[in-house]
Amino acid sequence: MLKVGFDNEKYLKEQTSAILERVEKFNDKLYLELGGKIVFDYHASRVLPGFDPNVKMRLLQKLKDKTDVILCIYAGDIERKKIRADFGITYDADALKLIDDLREWGIDVLAVVITRFTNQPAAKIFKNKLERRNIKVYTHNFIKGYPTDVDIIVSENGFGANKYIETKKPLVVVTGPGPGSGKLATCLSQLYHDHKKGINSGYAKFETFPIWNIPLKHPVNSAYEAATADIKDYNLVDPFHLKAYDKTAINYNRDVEIFPVLTRILEKIMGEPVYKSPTDMGVNRAGFGIINDKVVKDAAKQEAIRRYLRYACEYVLGVVDEEAVQRAKAIMEELGVKIEDRKVLKPARCAAKEAERQEKGNEGIFCGAAIELKDGSIVTGKNSPLMHAASSLIFNAVKKLADIPDKIHLLSPNIIESISSLKQNMSGAKSVSMSLEEALIALSISAATNPMAELAIEKLKELRGCELHITHIPTPGDEAGLRRLGFNLTSDPNFSTKALFIA
Repeated sequence: MLKVGFDNEKYLKEQTSAILERVEKFNDKLYLELGGKIVFDYHASRVLPGFDPNVKMRLLQKLKDKTDVILCIYAGDIERKKIRADFGITYDADALKLIDDLREWGIDVLAVVITRFTNQPAAKIFKNKLERRNIKVYTHNFIKGYPTDVDIIVSENGFGANKYIETKKPLVVVTGPGPGSGKLATCLSQLYHDHKKGINSGYAKFETFPIWNIPLKHPVNSAYEAATADIKDYNLVDPFHLKAYDKTAINYNRDVEIFPVLTRILEKIMGEPVYKSPTDMGVNRAGFGIINDKVVKDAAKQEAIRRYLRYACEYVLGVVDEEAVQRAKAIMEELGVKIEDRKVLKPARCAAKEAERQEKGNEGIFCGAAIELKDGSIVTGKNSPLMHAASSLIFNAVKKLADIPDKIHLLSPNIIESISSLKQNMSGAKSVSMSLEEALIALSISAATNPMAELAIEKLKELRGCELHITHIPTPGDEAGLRRLGFNLTSDPNFSTKALFIA
């Protein structure tokens, strides 16, 4: 049973009110930099149980009559095909997905800005693709001296060189995939042009983490540090807020470091001081939505473990350096937790040992997996000549949920034989063991003639949000299936095969 630690409706009311108050502070327009994930914010939903991962979209929908949306993406992220970890898609694909998601909520993106554009080939293709779908695209070049040389930045050769984006609504939300997308620079560029035109616009920032009105070392804030260990973010007491108000507020290093320069830029554009601290710039009310501190603390500690395990896998894959792994480990130690505190880890490893015992004498890598169902029970699975560990795990889990006896087969021998034969004949596969994606397709075929398979498919939706651990890095076919089912997935940093190329 999910323990709730966060009140969505209270947060939505508080956050909406705070944004509208900030809009009123400026006579004409507010540019609101929206950091983090605008939709499917699964980090927030994991560390704040009860948090709706789409609550920010609900907020925008409430304000859509007053809101224009600008989406920013860094040209370098497009060029190097940077991946968004939770969806396994590139940042440019994520930008396209975000446009689609916003449209489903009745919100259109006014324009896309490709930032720090220097005619990168992949960025040009992305621009063409959008424009040929009738989406306005602007390119902003790198500004020499940004962000420290204020005289150049706030001039016709700086922000003035960026093409102005015409907006009509009093609230302009500026968002984008990932950190470093150029959201802040886009907001400031628009402010520069507005004030040259006599439009009294202002700037504010909307980010969920770190939460400014809970302690520095609160596990929720530590989980944010763990989530950003690869980009070396860390939390600290906002020194400007402490000096101005003699009150403790939590912020993070990049906002604090840039604040003196940002203050000078804003003052030069607007003609007067605007904010006394980085915390003042924020309209972040997530802390007021916490209704059970113990529940969110426990959830955040589990997130720190998940992040450490993810970095350990990304390290062996060559994605992050060892420093990110060590940083995540240090945060976990600060919180007083270890990987064994993840409830599904030990059962998964035991399942792998069981597979090895059963296949004694056979060469190969033996894998195990475990899932914690929503009633707290644990189900395990292991690899075999017929199925990957992830496939057997999911079949075992849906059987338990549907009260289907173990001796009843969900897949007919004919279907298994057909898939095995196809894999051997079409791809020359050395292993005919079914990945999860293949197994789910086979299950859907079986459902046409097997009522038990049909019942099992009905139970798949009950797995969303469950905790799962697997003793090897999932193969592409397993990862795709696990992602679609919506697990909170971790794995040991082991490969499922000695082969270097995994199809």
